[in-house]
Amino acid sequence: MATGGPVPVVPLQCVTKVELTISCENLMDMDVFSKSDPLCALYIESGTGWYEFGRTEMVLNCLNPRFSKKFKIDYFFETLQKLKFCVYDIDNDTYDLGDDDFLGELECTLGQIVSCRRMTRPLLLKDRRTAGKGTITICAEEIQDNRVAHFEVSARKLDKKVQQPGLTTHSSLLFNRLISACVAQVVKNNLNPTWRPFRITVQSLCGGDVEKPIRVDCYDHYTNGAHSIIGSFVTTLSQLEAGTYTSPAEFACVNRKKSERKPGYKNSGVICIKRCEVVKEYTFLNYIMGGCQLNFTVAIDFTASNGDPRSPQSLHFIDPQGYNEYLAAIWAVGSVIQDYDSTKSFPAFGFGAIVPPTGTSISVEMRPMLYMLTMNTCGFPCSGIEGVVSAYQQCLPVVKLYGPTCFAPIINHVACFARQAMQQNTASQYFVLLIITDGVITDMDQTLTAVVNASRLPMSIIIIGVGAADFGAMEFLDSDDKLLRSSRGDVAFRDIVQFVPFRAFKANSIALAQSVLAELPDQVGRFFNFFKLKPPNEDSSQASTL
Repeated sequence: MATGGPVPVVPLQCVTKVELTISCENLMDMDVFSKSDPLCALYIESGTGWYEFGRTEMVLNCLNPRFSKKFKIDYFFETLQKLKFCVYDIDNDTYDLGDDDFLGELECTLGQIVSCRRMTRPLLLKDRRTAGKGTITICAEEIQDNRVAHFEVSARKLDKKVQQPGLTTHSSLLFNRLISACVAQVVKNNLNPTWRPFRITVQSLCGGDVEKPIRVDCYDHYTNGAHSIIGSFVTTLSQLEAGTYTSPAEFACVNRKKSERKPGYKNSGVICIKRCEVVKEYTFLNYIMGGCQLNFTVAIDFTASNGDPRSPQSLHFIDPQGYNEYLAAIWAVGSVIQDYDSTKSFPAFGFGAIVPPTGTSISVEMRPMLYMLTMNTCGFPCSGIEGVVSAYQQCLPVVKLYGPTCFAPIINHVACFARQAMQQNTASQYFVLLIITDGVITDMDQTLTAVVNASRLPMSIIIIGVGAADFGAMEFLDSDDKLLRSSRGDVAFRDIVQFVPFRAFKANSIALAQSVLAELPDQVGRFFNFFKLKPPNEDSSQASTL
C-alpha cells in the first residue's frame, strides 16, 4: 500500500475465525476426598489489560479433562494476539474464580497456536514454577468457507454518459451484497468494455449463501468521485454459475430512473458474464497449519545519509530508552512473523557500510550482520528477533556508514533461496524480506529487475522508510494499481512489495505492523493456489467449514 502522506489507522479486518479446543493432562489434585474439578478460562490481552473471553465447562473428578466447550476467535495475522489459558479447580457455585484453586496457566499467542495446529505446553504457576506435571493442549481449526468465485465479465452498448465531444464512458463494475461493494474495476473510454478477470470469495460475495441476492452495478467513473450510475441488475451466485455452463449469461443493465421517466426504455446496455466458476481454494491458515514456514530476513540501511550513530540527530542513534525507528520497525514486524517460523533463525543483513578489517563496502557484497560482529564469514543467522536486535546494536560501533543504497543484491540473495524452495514443488516455505531504509534507491533499474524476477517466487518484500526522505521510488515499487515493469520490459507476475513510511504511524508500532503485514496472508494463499500447490501435510490442514 503505497502512500505519500499520513496513513490512517484502518480498523482490522478479520482474516478468518479459528476454533480452539482445550484439553489437559496430569493436573494437580487439589481435593482431599476426590479429584480436582477443572475448568479453563481464556483471557485475551487488549490495550487496557487482560479481559476474560470465555470459559469451558467444569469437568467433575478429572485430572485429564477434554473440554467440550470450544472457543471461536477472530484471527488477525497482522497483529500480535496474546492469549492466556488459566485452569482452576472449581470448589463452589460462585462465578468468581478468585476463590478457586489455581491449577496453572499458559500464556502464548494465537499465531503460535495456529502455526503448530496442535500445541502442548506445561502449565505454570503464578511464580512461573511448573504446576507439577500438568500440561495443556490447544488444537486449532479454521472456520471458513474457502470457496472462491472466478469471473470474466464484459459489456456491450453501454450508455454514453459524458456529453463532451470525443469522450466516452469510463465504466466501473461493482458486485454488491445489496450492502457493500466487493469488487470495483474501471475501464476507460470504452462503451463495450471487457474487465480484467477477478475473483471474490463466496463469503464476501453472498455470505456463503448462493441463493442470496447480489446486485451488480455499472457506473460511469469520474476521477473527482462523482460517479454516475449506468445501470444495474440483481441475480444470485447460483444463477450466475448455472448461466455460464454453455454460453455467456447476459443481463440487461437497467437504470431505474430512466425506466421510470422514458417510455419505451429497454436498458442501458448488456452485461455479459462469460465465466463464473466456483472453486475451493486453500486458505493461508490451511498452508500454515499444514506445515508451511514463513522464512524471515531483515536488511538494514547503513548508508552515510543516516548520520553518525553517536549523534542524537542520527537515525541510528539509540536513545536512553533503547529506541530508534530501525529498532521499532524490527520489533513491530518481527514479533508477528516469528510465530510462523519454527526455527526462529533469522538471517540479518546490512547494506551501504564499510566493514573492518577489509574495508569492503557491503553494498556490493552482501554480508550477514553476524559477520560484522564476529569478523568472520560464518554467516550464522540470528536467534529470534532478540538476536536480530542485539546484532544490530552491537554492529553500530563497528561499521563505517558509507553507501550507496542498493536493494537488488539483498533481493536477489533471498530470491535464490525462494527459487530453491520453488524447485521442490511444495508449499513448505515462503520467504518474507524486510528492508528498512532512509533514502533513495541507487540501483533502481537492477531493483526493478530483481522484484519482477522475484514475483514468480514464494516471496514478499516489505519496505519501511525511516526518517524524512522522499520515498517516491519505494511507493513506485509498491504497485497496487498496475504491475511493475522492468527496464527490459518484463512484467511482474504479481505485486509482492508493500511499502510504508515509518513517520506516518507516529511511533505506533502496532499500527505499523498491521499496515505492512495486512496483504501477506492473501499473497501467500494466492501464490500457492495459482501453482496448485497443496499444503505439505494436506490432511492436517483441512479446515471445517461454516
